[in-house]
Amino acid sequence: MAVNCFRCRHFFTTWDANHPRGCKAYQFKTQELPSALVKKSSGVECLKFELKQVEGRK
Repeated sequence: MAVNCFRCRHFFTTWDANHPRGCKAYQFKTQELPSALVKKSSGVECLKFELKQVEGRK
């Protein structure tokens, strides 16, 4: 199953138009979803995924 970066606590949006998405865990910015870049470069799914805590939910 593919990792959904939008639900990960390490995902962030940048002001860089060329690299609008980033991953705090791996410390990089990219044009595509960080999990897709991790999969493409390493051949394995992202191992740093952590479900983000949404206020009001457990």
